[in-house]
Amino acid sequence: MHVHAAPAGPGAKKTSRVLWFSMLATLVYVALTLVAGLRAHSLALLSEAGHNMSDFLALALSFVAVYFQTRPPTSQKTFGYQRAGVLAAFLNAATLILISLWIGVEAVHRLSAPVAVQPRLMMIVAAAGVVMNGVIAALLWGVARDVNMRSAFIHMAGDTLSTAAVIAGGAGILFTGQNWIDPVLSLIIAALILWSSADIVRETLNILLEGTPRGMSLSKIRAGMESVEGVINVHDLHVWSLGSQSHALACHVQIDDIPPSESNCILLKINTLARENFHIHHTTIQFEHINCEVIHGCVVPISEMAAETDHDHHHHSHVGHSH
Repeated sequence: MHVHAAPAGPGAKKTSRVLWFSMLATLVYVALTLVAGLRAHSLALLSEAGHNMSDFLALALSFVAVYFQTRPPTSQKTFGYQRAGVLAAFLNAATLILISLWIGVEAVHRLSAPVAVQPRLMMIVAAAGVVMNGVIAALLWGVARDVNMRSAFIHMAGDTLSTAAVIAGGAGILFTGQNWIDPVLSLIIAALILWSSADIVRETLNILLEGTPRGMSLSKIRAGMESVEGVINVHDLHVWSLGSQSHALACHVQIDDIPPSESNCILLKINTLARENFHIHHTTIQFEHINCEVIHGCVVPISEMAAETDHDHHHHSHVGHSH
C-alpha cells in the first residue's frame, strides 16, 4: 500500500534565476579578486578568490541539481532525481573542506616567511566582495528550502563574513605594518569554511546512506502509529530520506483479524499521522493479522494452520496404528 511523494514545487524557476544571477556575479568577482590578490601579494585575497571559485562551482552544481530535481520519475528512476541536490551539496561541501585545508597549509607557511601586502587594495576589493556576497546570500536565503540550496547559502554567507574579515585585516596591516595579520586572517577564513562545510557533509552523507532523517525519532514515530485505534504493534520500521525534504517510511503493522474495509480506515489514519506529524508523504505499510503466522513465506490464519496440523497428526497416527 503506497502513498506517492509529491512532485517538485513551483519555485524551481525562481530558484534557477537566482542561481544564474549568483553564478554570473561570483565569476566576475573571482576574476577581480584573483588579479587584486596577485598585485597586492595578499594570501587572504587569493584565498578569497579560491573560495569564491569554489562558490561558483557550488552554485553551478546546485543549478544543475535543481534542473534534475524537476524532472519527473521514469521506469528506470522511479523516485525521479530527488537526490541530485543532495549529491551536489555533498560534492560542494567536500570540495570546500579540501580548499580550507590548502589555505591552512599556505597560511602556516606564510607565518614562517611573511610577505609584504598592499592593505589598501585588499580593503577596496574586499568591500566590493561584501556587497556582492551579501546580496547573493540574501537572494539564496529566500529559496533555501532544501540541503542543496542551504549549502549554496552557507557558501555565500560564509564568504560575506570572511570578506568582511579581510577588510578588518587590511586595516590592521595598514595601521600596524604587521604582515603576519594576513596569514592569520587566512587561517580564520579556513576554519570558517571548514565549520560551515562539515555540517553539510554530515547531513548529506546521512541521506545518501539512508539514515534516519535529522530531527526524527523512530521511537516517537512508532509510538504515534501504535496510538492509532486498531493498531496492536508496529515493527520492522524504516524511515529514510529520498531528498532533503522528501521522506519515506516502510513498516509492518499488526492488527486484529478484521475485514479489509476496516483495515483501510486504519491505513488512512496512519498515513494522515505520518504526513501531518512527521512530514512523511511516501509510505509502504504491510498489515499482519494477529491471528496469522507466516509459513513458507505465506500468511496463513492460525485456525487453518492448527486444523492442518491436527489433520496431519491424525493422518500420521492412523498410519502408525495400521502398522
